Amino acid sequence: MAKVLMKGNEAIGEAAIRAGCVHFFGYPITPQSEVPEYLAKRLPEVGGKYVQAESEVAASNMIYGACGVGVRVLTTSSSPGISLMAEALSYIAACELPVVLVNIMRGGPGLGGILPAQGDYLQATKGTAHGDFKLLVLAPASVQEAVDLMGLAFQLAEKYLTPVMLIGDGMIGQMMEPVEFPPEGQAKPLDPGDWALTGCAGRPRRVVNSLYLDPELLNQHNLKLKAKYARIAEAEQRWELYNCDAPYDVLITAFGMVARICKTAIEELKAEGISVGLFRPISVNPFPTRACREAIDKARRVLDLEMNMGQMLVDIEAAAQGTKPIDFFGTAGGVVPSPDDVIAQVRKSLAAAGVEPAPARAPSKPAAKAPKGAGQAKRAKK
Repeated sequence: MAKVLMKGNEAIGEAAIRAGCVHFFGYPITPQSEVPEYLAKRLPEVGGKYVQAESEVAASNMIYGACGVGVRVLTTSSSPGISLMAEALSYIAACELPVVLVNIMRGGPGLGGILPAQGDYLQATKGTAHGDFKLLVLAPASVQEAVDLMGLAFQLAEKYLTPVMLIGDGMIGQMMEPVEFPPEGQAKPLDPGDWALTGCAGRPRRVVNSLYLDPELLNQHNLKLKAKYARIAEAEQRWELYNCDAPYDVLITAFGMVARICKTAIEELKAEGISVGLFRPISVNPFPTRACREAIDKARRVLDLEMNMGQMLVDIEAAAQGTKPIDFFGTAGGVVPSPDDVIAQVRKSLAAAGVEPAPARAPSKPAAKAPKGAGQAKRAKK
């Protein structure tokens, strides 16, 4: 199948269509505005529906209603827009509806800036909104992976009847790469099962509702959700190991585009005889804790790199359980680390580990893409 050159945001929109989603409700916000712009033109061509809401609050309740009647639906936004959707996401999770949403992250806090950042990790994985619920969260590191994970997101949302979020920083949304899509028209329609409101004729009465005035009933509902999240955590962990076949001096942990930058640094360090591994979570919720711990066990020291002030560090520390020292390097506000920044931090970690670093070399040009043979995603075994 031929590849096409597309901007990340547009590829995400097309991937949703190929997954059988032809209903979109959203609101423009940089750096994800090309998703609704693309879908505004593309959806009418496939018999779909596009509605630009008056706000992110309105859009989030539109997807709530649309999914409640058995429609496969998507919304996209960026950082502060996701915050405005938080209340509806709690309702959607409580009602067990299969919604997919995308957050193309920008710098914060507050209005922050429009450049790439990873400052919404904790929001996505730990505290999206009120109540005991969790999102299933996937983090791509390339435009092609974003396309692939969009298809997976709809499958998982419908398998577990839960909202699924794809998070990528502004680079994922704005960069152009060749991508390959699945064929059109092969996605199965959404099965409304026994949950969607399809009209009451010929079936028992259904209610889509998250209000439980009886505390015992609400407790039972929370226990049901907890059991579902446990099944997801057991079956849906995904991660990538890079250059981790043998023991290494430093293990880098990173997600999304930062991990991709780290691969270039690792290849340059390898040429100097320095062994560095990379652990990249693809499912950041559920986080692949056991796989991360196994990677940590083979290293002298861990270096966590993120475009935030240390949000995934919470999960890395939980995986390490104090067995190895962990260093951190973070940038925020739209500052993107270069391979040379990564190499400099690795040298500091090597020095802290008592390993004599190789002589510093002349700065390299930042790589546009990861080298070929960048490892394969691995899935947790039950």
